[in-house]
Amino acid sequence: MNLDLSFYNWDLLSNFVQKGFLFSLQLTLVAMIGGIVLGTLLAMMRLSGIKPLEWIATIYVNGLRSIPLVMVILWFFLLVPLAIGRPIGAEASAFVTFTLFEAAYYSEIMRAGIQSIPRGQVFAGQAIGLSYGQNMRFVILPQAFRNMLPVLLTQTIILFQDTSLVYVIGAYDLFKGFETAGKNLGRPIEAYLAAAVVYFIICFALSQLVKRLQKKIAIVR
Repeated sequence: MNLDLSFYNWDLLSNFVQKGFLFSLQLTLVAMIGGIVLGTLLAMMRLSGIKPLEWIATIYVNGLRSIPLVMVILWFFLLVPLAIGRPIGAEASAFVTFTLFEAAYYSEIMRAGIQSIPRGQVFAGQAIGLSYGQNMRFVILPQAFRNMLPVLLTQTIILFQDTSLVYVIGAYDLFKGFETAGKNLGRPIEAYLAAAVVYFIICFALSQLVKRLQKKIAIVR
């Protein structure tokens, strides 16, 4: 049960961890960008006043927010190949699943941001002849993004942590890299401890950056 500190070396990072970290980073960035874009569209649909669009967006958001992410990952990875007749791969499945799933959460954040804008600014945009889409694009969304930026980044930190769930479909992420190193080198305890420390350092550092950003936004206000 004694820890073997020689396990922590450059070979561990270069041979096992680096590949997984790059995939986790790519997955986080793609899901964040795609999720925010799709989530913003869903938020606009829910606030559009058009009942069919409201219903579709509401069912989508509430449906995905009510299902554990790991189940969505497994369903997509196992059922979509049956529907299309060919495998799609663990990595591609992870990118699509995370983007679609995170959009539901980013949607609620953006909806709160849009609703936080004073109604007077909405009426002012309408008074000068802006359409709903133009009002959103030029008046509402820029302010909503600024107000919700700390919350969006906090959700992104949670997204980075959730990328470890792709192990269930065999994708090689950061956690999988440590796990593989532990199995191959016969030191699973050291591997899991190292994974915990790395996740903590990354997420704690990012959370501190979000706090600083939140203070700057508060000063601007």
